[in-house]
Amino acid sequence: MEERFTIGKKEILLDGKPFTVVSGAMHYFRVPKAYWRDRLMKIKACGMNTVETYCAWNLHEPREGTFDFEGDLDLGAYLDLIGELGMFAIVRPGPYICSEWDFGGLPWWLLKYDRIRLRCMNETFMTKTAAYFAKLIPVIAARQISCGGPVIMVQVENEYGSYGNDSDYIRALADLLTGNGIDCPLFTSDGASASMLSGGTVPELLATCNFGSHAAEQFKTLRKFRKTGPLMCAEYWNGWFDHWGEKHHRRDADDAARNLAEILDCGASVSVYMMHGGTNFGWMNGANCKDVYEPTVNSYDDDAPINEYGALTPKYHRMKKVLGDRGFVSDVTAEDAVLTKAYGTVPFTHTADLLDQLPNLSSPCTLPTPENMEALDQGYGFICYTAFIAGPKEKNTLYMDVHDSAYVFINGKFAGKYGRNDSKPRCAFAVPANGLELTVLVENQGRVNYGPHLADKKGIIGGVLHGQQYIYHWRHDPLPLSDLSGLSFTPLDRARFEKRPVFLKATLRIEGAPCDTFVKLPGFKKGVIFVNGTVLSRYWDIGPQRSAYLPAPLLREGENEVIVLELEGYRRAQIEFSDRPALG
Repeated sequence: MEERFTIGKKEILLDGKPFTVVSGAMHYFRVPKAYWRDRLMKIKACGMNTVETYCAWNLHEPREGTFDFEGDLDLGAYLDLIGELGMFAIVRPGPYICSEWDFGGLPWWLLKYDRIRLRCMNETFMTKTAAYFAKLIPVIAARQISCGGPVIMVQVENEYGSYGNDSDYIRALADLLTGNGIDCPLFTSDGASASMLSGGTVPELLATCNFGSHAAEQFKTLRKFRKTGPLMCAEYWNGWFDHWGEKHHRRDADDAARNLAEILDCGASVSVYMMHGGTNFGWMNGANCKDVYEPTVNSYDDDAPINEYGALTPKYHRMKKVLGDRGFVSDVTAEDAVLTKAYGTVPFTHTADLLDQLPNLSSPCTLPTPENMEALDQGYGFICYTAFIAGPKEKNTLYMDVHDSAYVFINGKFAGKYGRNDSKPRCAFAVPANGLELTVLVENQGRVNYGPHLADKKGIIGGVLHGQQYIYHWRHDPLPLSDLSGLSFTPLDRARFEKRPVFLKATLRIEGAPCDTFVKLPGFKKGVIFVNGTVLSRYWDIGPQRSAYLPAPLLREGENEVIVLELEGYRRAQIEFSDRPALG
């Protein structure tokens, strides 16, 4: 008989019988496809019956009209595997997902449209969303429980009450979902506060709430808005993420388990966020920006019960006991052992100066004023601006607004650094009679993923002034760094180092099948790691993340090319491959 999943007046029903959703969050796009089965089996072995995932629009449509559902982005295969393992699925397709992910999952190219307004009934935004949903949603619809698949619930938007109150927008998204074939229950999720629940919910959709503690109190707030309907915590925050420069977050395992027990003892369903966090590979880390800009680290370990590289933590075992004591027992077991390997220390053997390599990396253009990345059809990486200033001019301060970090060079010599949070300019200079060349290298450190500052364009925002005089006629060198094959390396002279951004190259030789490992760069300051042509991770000596997870599927037997772009200088020209992470 076909299973039916429905929302009753007081409870969730499966084939007409009360059913408690016990879900663990794991996002397919944060985990190599080769590891999906292992991680999902561990979620099931904990006693959970469901897996929850977001969908990342910016990965599925990296350029407008170009879609990708292959490899690690094969959502259909991921949902099929969940069903094969005898579990259900909750899908949260967005268009916005937050999730400490660049731009909250929205594609950067939306910012090329000057009249676009995000997450509301703006014609441009809704047209782009509809085109994306037309490709994405049928993949989900074909795998609903009504079609014999695992999908039992689909979320409408995400924590919308934390952003706006356009109920017409929520209803329009629901119509797009049903219009593309979704017939399973739709729901919203918001923080359990009056402002968030009033802004993010509509009466015809199941309302759920997100929190990390005090379940009875949170559900009491939800009941003020919904007198009937099942209770559900759609995100139980059992851990937390890290920003660069702050202490690594950890939560006591017993405390996390007690709060999970409280949710279940309230008679509620739950999704543990995150059950397995994975990694914000490449440029995909997001950022927060309230009073200050705070970029998120690449690790999304999130202090989750299953850690970043798949090992089971004490929190996992505490939660498994809580679930088992309440009858949520699995018929499978999970292997706790995870194979990682220390490949040792490898020397860098070749180098290339970034500014010298601009002709090999970029297709430049000259414009009167400095333009942001998006205006130049660039999504990620760096952008370099160069202008000639005629002289003579008296000493004046250089003023500019950068998103997010800028390195200033005068006639090729480092002159100062600008940051998005700086309250004072960092550079002042006079211009000699024969003039000078001003170069500004700007790093995109991740787009804001939460709150009112989502429209986060990158590069120089506005003009550049020397004193009160605008500087015009800029050469723009976009540096997405998606292809480093054009770099011209020379043997590394260890005695020579200037304060300029440099690429360093090493070769990691592996005998036999590769294993997971962790990249560490002691003595380095700030930059980006590339492995076999793939952008792996950022690094920064302010921590808390001091290693980058390098999964085996990104490696190969034999020689592996490892390139590091160091922005601020290094002490030892070597890279370490460890069998243990260092997250803080």
